[in-house]
Amino acid sequence: MTRVVVTGSAGAVGRRACARLAESGYEVVGLDRRPSAVSTRNLALRVVDLAVVDLRSELQGVEVVVHLAAGVTASDSGADTGRDRLAVFERLLSAADAVGVRHLVIRSSAMVYGAWPDNPIPLTEDAPVRPCPDFLFAIHRARMEEMAEVWANGRESGGDGGTKSIFAGRPERVVTVLRPAVTVAEERPGGLASVVGAAAAIRSDEGESMGQFLHSDDLADAVVCSVQARYHGPLNVAPDGWIGVDEMAELGGPGLRLRLPGRLASVVGRILWSVGLSPAPPAVFPYSVNPWVVANDRIRDLGWEPTHSNEEAYVAGHEPGILDTMNARTRQQWSLAVAGFSIIGLAWLFFRLVRRPTRRG
Repeated sequence: MTRVVVTGSAGAVGRRACARLAESGYEVVGLDRRPSAVSTRNLALRVVDLAVVDLRSELQGVEVVVHLAAGVTASDSGADTGRDRLAVFERLLSAADAVGVRHLVIRSSAMVYGAWPDNPIPLTEDAPVRPCPDFLFAIHRARMEEMAEVWANGRESGGDGGTKSIFAGRPERVVTVLRPAVTVAEERPGGLASVVGAAAAIRSDEGESMGQFLHSDDLADAVVCSVQARYHGPLNVAPDGWIGVDEMAELGGPGLRLRLPGRLASVVGRILWSVGLSPAPPAVFPYSVNPWVVANDRIRDLGWEPTHSNEEAYVAGHEPGILDTMNARTRQQWSLAVAGFSIIGLAWLFFRLVRRPTRRG
């Protein structure tokens, strides 16, 4: 029986992936700092910290490692967070290298393609990886992909965690890179779906947002599919098609929605983030303007099929907010007030800059 280790086994995707791998006949060991309530045959769950546990011991006799541990989230803005999480990933790779793991599956993100005006619609796995600058979430995922490739090919790692590792690299090593769309789960509403939705609510005249939303059930199925297929390379994971910002607004219910000139939309989004009125950091704004939707043909060819549409997943991941309790008139007044205060704030900043005294030598 093939032994599989799944990191992040207590997360929404991890719980589902562990259960489905075990049901598919694999011997599964789940590793997470948090306990999980999943219980099924062929599944053992261990509460460990990947940053300190003896990973070589945990990976003895393991053929497949599925790395789903969360890492950097969309709201993280500190570079130290990214370095710490990459150091943990390098520890995992070093242990996998030492004990002879043959197949590595990592959860990356479709956001590694970046949101750029010249992106084709949809993006295939052959598109270049070029995450938007300053968006730590996408940059972190892209760096993870590079490190996994180093592990497979046996090159020297630069050591984002402050160390250097030389991986042996073997021809039989397989690395599957899953690049899912925004992933949601009913039991954990909000998250990245809320971030993307909030960014799309500040609409710019420079472009229209298009979104793809993947249910955790479907991502767990993609994990099982990739383990069974032993596919080497990247795989986009997304439902068929995509939805526009108007559909997001209709599905998401009441909420703040503004349409502003490009630069003003960016500044207003930054202000709302800084005062805690929006979960969307400024670096995610390009993803609400430029295209980054992906094609799913490659993983479909392996036998995977989505069981939830974009619309169903978006609704599952919607987190009701304070505006959901307001009537239409109150919401309109609130939105106008936010826009007014934002414009006043911009005018005040401009006035201060103009009136700032210059130093004389």
